[in-house]
Formats: sequence, C-alpha cells, structure tokens
Amino acid sequence: MSAEENKGIIRRYFEALSGKDKPREGMDEFVAEEPLKEHIASFDVVFPRYELIPERMIAEGDMVSVIGLVRGTQMGALMGIPPTGKTVEFPIHITYRLANGKIVEHWMLTDNLSMMQQLGAIPMPAAT
Repeated sequence: MSAEENKGIIRRYFEALSGKDKPREGMDEFVAEEPLKEHIASFDVVFPRYELIPERMIAEGDMVSVIGLVRGTQMGALMGIPPTGKTVEFPIHITYRLANGKIVEHWMLTDNLSMMQQLGAIPMPAAT
C-alpha cells in the first residue's frame, strides 16, 4: 500500500476509536498487533470513550507517524490513583507500521507528566 493509503487507514482508525466504546473485536479491522489491542482495552477502562485527536500525520512507506492529543475523563484507577472524574488532555506521538492494511507494530510516546499533573497526582510547578 502507498504511504497515502496508510495515512487513510490511520485516519479511519482514529475516527473509529475517538470518543467511542472500544470493544476488542472492533479493533480487528485496523489492528493485527495484540499488545496494541490490550493497551486500547486497558486505557479505555481508565478513560472510557477517550478521544484521539490527530494534529499532524507523516507517512513514508509502511510507516505512519502521528502527533496529536489524547483527551479523556478518568473513571478508572490508574497506577494507584483512584478515579478522579477529572478530564485530561495531553500530547502523544505514535508511529505505526502497517502491513496488509493493518497495524502490525507501534511505538508511542505520551506526556505522562502532564497527565499526572492534571489528575493532581503530581503538583504543578509554582508560578514565578
């Protein structure tokens, strides 16, 4: 598949997930990689119906890189933090490798510090 076709797959994948329930069987259309399916399911327990907001997408060959945001409300426990009901928004950078029209590998960077500060688990820096 071309880089542009792969970008289209990732766009549809983000649209299919963003703000909706994320049943594992619904991932089969886009995801062949089991660890990604597990991550999506576990993250959806903490932030039900979280949104994926792509801001920039770059593709080359079988790789698609997305810079964007995650937005969700914490309704489940996260790393020992009980549900807060707080809505967070933090940056992400994810690179996907696709084969036969499906995600087969991914690498993800998230701004966990920002997320934890918004949840109140880590204090915000004092204003100077």
